[in-house]
Amino acid sequence: MHKVIISLGSNLGKPFKNLQSAVDLLNIFAGKIKSISPVYQTKAWQFDGKDFLNVALVLQTGLSPTELLQKTQLIERILGRQSKSQNGEYQNRLIDIDILYFDDQQINTPDLQVPHPLLSQRNFVLKPLNDILPDFFHPVLQKTHRELLTLTPDKTPVKLIDKQLKINEFPYNFIAIEGNIGAGKTTFATQFAKDVNAKLVLERFEENPFLPKFYQDQKRYAFPLEMSFLADRYQQLTDDLSQYDLFKTSVISDYYVFKSLIFSKVTLSEDEYALYRKIFNFMYRDLVKPDLYIYLYQNVNRLLQNIKKRGRSYEQSITGEYLEQIHEGYMNFIKMQKDLNILILDISDIDFVENPEYYYQMVHKIISFTQKKQAEHLVIEKM
Repeated sequence: MHKVIISLGSNLGKPFKNLQSAVDLLNIFAGKIKSISPVYQTKAWQFDGKDFLNVALVLQTGLSPTELLQKTQLIERILGRQSKSQNGEYQNRLIDIDILYFDDQQINTPDLQVPHPLLSQRNFVLKPLNDILPDFFHPVLQKTHRELLTLTPDKTPVKLIDKQLKINEFPYNFIAIEGNIGAGKTTFATQFAKDVNAKLVLERFEENPFLPKFYQDQKRYAFPLEMSFLADRYQQLTDDLSQYDLFKTSVISDYYVFKSLIFSKVTLSEDEYALYRKIFNFMYRDLVKPDLYIYLYQNVNRLLQNIKKRGRSYEQSITGEYLEQIHEGYMNFIKMQKDLNILILDISDIDFVENPEYYYQMVHKIISFTQKKQAEHLVIEKM
C-alpha cells in the first residue's frame, strides 16, 4: 500500500458539494482516505476567477502512480470537468484533483510530476498540508510543510470556512439491484460489490432444473419453476443476510425476493397465483428489507439484443411482449412502495460493459442518491 497526498479544489457550481463528491469517489475507487484537512477559501491563483475552496487529504492506495492518475482524471470527468486548458492557462473548474506526493517517490513524466512542482509556491496548498502533515518532509526541497509555509512567496490570504468534509462510510447495509431479463444487473452488482467491499449475493438461476423446461412449455412448468425460485431465494437471502462477515461492510444482491411475485403474476394462472401469493406473504414478512432498491431500466430492444449476445439457448425464445409484461410488473411494484428507498437508473442509452466510464457514473448516481433520499424515497436518473 502507498501513502498518497492529494489536493482538491473547486470554484464552480456548488464547490463544497463537488469536493465532498470527489472525496466519496476517491474513497471507493482509488483507495481509503485516512485524513482530510479543514476547507479553505482563497482567491483564484494567477487568473481572474471565482474564489476556490481547497482541501488536502491523505489516501492509502494499492494503485500505481499511473493507475491513480487515471482514476483521478476519471473522477474529474464524472464530476463534470471538461478537458484541461490546452494553452496552459489557469481556469475556473468544477473540480481539480492534484497528486502532490506518492510515498517519497520522485516522478517526472509528461503526465505526472511528483512531488507537485508548484506546491511550495501555493498558499492554498501549503495551509491545508500544514494542518494535517506539518512535519512531513518534502523529499526534494528537504523541508517540512511547516517550514515551506513560512518561506512561500505566495502571500495570498486563505480563509478557513466553517464546514468540514466527511470520510463517509458506505451508507447501506443491504442493496438489492434489480432489472428485467438482460438488463445487466448481475454484471453491475458484481463490480459494485467489489468496489465497495460488500458481500455479493447472486441469484442461482442456472442451477434451477425447471428454467430450461419453462421456456419450452410455460404453462406446464410455470408453477414448479416459481415455487422452486421462491424457496431458493428465501433460503439464500435468509442465510446470507444472517451471516456476519467480518471483512465486508454490507451486502449487495442482484435480486430481491419480491421479483418472485412480479414474475409469477405474469406466468401463473389466476388460481395458481392466488395460492402462490399466500405462500409468498408468509415467507416475505420474515425477510430483511433492503436499505436501497435499485432498478436498472433498459428498453425492450436493448434487452433483446443483450439476451441474444449472451447466448443462453433457453432464453432465445423470450419475446418482447413477455419483457414488457415483466417491466410493467416491476413498475407496479415500485409504485406501491412507500417505505422503500428506490433509485431507477435509465441505462437504455449507455453500455456500461463496453464503456466502463458509464459504470462509474452509475455509482456516482447511487452515492448522490444518499442525499436526495432525505426528501424523496423514489428518484429516477437518466444516464
